[in-house]
Amino acid sequence: MIRSGADRHPPVVQISLDLTDLDEALETARIAVEAGVDWLEAGTPLLLAEGLRGVKALRAAFPRHPIVADLKTMDGGYLEAEMMARAGATHVVVMGRAHVETIKAVVKAGRDHGVKVMGDNLACDDKAGASRMMEDLGVDYIVHHTGFDERNGAAAAGLPRMSPLDELDAVVQAVRVPVQAVGGLSLEEAIEMPRRGAPLVVLGAPLTIAADSFHVAAGDLKGLLTEITRRIRA
Repeated sequence: MIRSGADRHPPVVQISLDLTDLDEALETARIAVEAGVDWLEAGTPLLLAEGLRGVKALRAAFPRHPIVADLKTMDGGYLEAEMMARAGATHVVVMGRAHVETIKAVVKAGRDHGVKVMGDNLACDDKAGASRMMEDLGVDYIVHHTGFDERNGAAAAGLPRMSPLDELDAVVQAVRVPVQAVGGLSLEEAIEMPRRGAPLVVLGAPLTIAADSFHVAAGDLKGLLTEITRRIRA
């Protein structure tokens, strides 16, 4: 029996703004919103480059759109989540590999400041188990994540391709909260995610962000995003 909240959560399309230039991030967000994207993610590179200024700028430019602050919090959970909430973020990310007290602190900050908490299972040995643990601690969403370096390291070693499709079914069945699958998805894989029980679809590298730099991928970004959102909602 699938426990996931996918059947209770409509598909959501999120763009990962893994960019280091604020003007480029704002322009990319504008194109994404025009194409029908639902959520805007202040990616980790943008937070490293611009910090709270990046979140505040996104909130000022897009006052009605959810903004995910991809902090990848490992410690200082309450304070980090509180800062992002006050800057205008609606969602924050805590890592499953963090101490249990950190996860609890982020969840408390989320409740206190009205933001949702996403628990990321990147690098967890048992991703389904870690996802269930984070749900039990109160996170609102699970990010099922295969990392950039992890994928590239496997490819360099001549190993089979790694992707969030690996273990996805186990994660979806382990939790009731909605799941998001992240990490090098192809176009067709991204579109298939809601049917696989992961209704929160993230568009990032290599589809919308270059695979080898923190810049927008070449090509017709608006056309690509429009097509993806149309097919996901079809």
